[in-house]
Amino acid sequence: MRALFFTGHGGFDALQYGDRPDLTAGPGEILVRVRAAAMNRLDLFVLAGIPGVPIALPHVPGADGAGVVEALGAGVRGPAPGTRVVIQPGLSCGACEFCRAGQQSLCISFRILGEHLSGTFAELVAVPAANVYPAPAGLTDEQAAAFPLAALTAWRLLVTRAALRPGETVLIHGIGGGVSTFALQIAKLCGASRVIVTSSSEEKRKRALEMGADDALDSKDDVGKRVRELTKKRGVDVVVDSVGAATWKHSLVAAAKGGRIVTPGATSGPNPEEEIRHIFWKQLSILGSTMGTDAEFAALLAAVSAGRIVPVVDSVVPLAEGRKAYERMQSSQGLGKIVVRVSA
Repeated sequence: MRALFFTGHGGFDALQYGDRPDLTAGPGEILVRVRAAAMNRLDLFVLAGIPGVPIALPHVPGADGAGVVEALGAGVRGPAPGTRVVIQPGLSCGACEFCRAGQQSLCISFRILGEHLSGTFAELVAVPAANVYPAPAGLTDEQAAAFPLAALTAWRLLVTRAALRPGETVLIHGIGGGVSTFALQIAKLCGASRVIVTSSSEEKRKRALEMGADDALDSKDDVGKRVRELTKKRGVDVVVDSVGAATWKHSLVAAAKGGRIVTPGATSGPNPEEEIRHIFWKQLSILGSTMGTDAEFAALLAAVSAGRIVPVVDSVVPLAEGRKAYERMQSSQGLGKIVVRVSA
């Protein structure tokens, strides 16, 4: 099979496009012929090497994927070969206390496709049957590949962790990335009365307003101060901060008394300057969130299938030119998901 892979960690020069051994479906697995895959910032981290996360080399990255069922492993009953499917990239053991409670993303051996195991930047990928779902009929292969990881992350952090309620207000840092773009749609779906987004790009701010944002702030400004001005010093009920070091102090200032700050990542660095007094004086809740559960993915899939959430595709790159997808991700210039076209 043709694949994008690397034999050692490093920069984009470490990426190779070529032949890798064909995969087969093991017991309980489904072999998927990938038509489209999508980039996540995680892929940059995996290529560079994540401290404490050893992987077998050569390694095929890529978490998100959509395609058709190629073959079923022993013990798997359906979907039939040829069925269009989408992959839920969070892999859990199914047996620990968290999995038994339906909290798969807290699994003691939680793994992500393409980070810990061979991923979707290849013509074939073998995944547990529980992680394969019917692809929404109204989506192209590129759109279907674009939503699983980022939209599931946004769904859990807003719907479950922040428990966003109708009429509440939301600040989303860094509009343009996959999680933030989906978070905007999900916040509106939840009935948020006001969604404020930030970006250093005037074009992204304009696009965000067209997508339903109520306010779009320049991230180079004093965002915390600007949010308090817009809300008449009240602040917002929920802050979505996946940026980390560059935005954390703004998040603490922007949050209303009794507000919630939810963090699913830290793209600008994991060790922000802290101001603890904001946390105790305003009685803030700081919530971590990672990926999502099977039930949350099913709910998300239903919303996508009904057209209530629409995957936004920034650009499409052929697998053979996969380095361009990495370069586009590194540039942070896109809005929406960067998709890799794997096969016809």
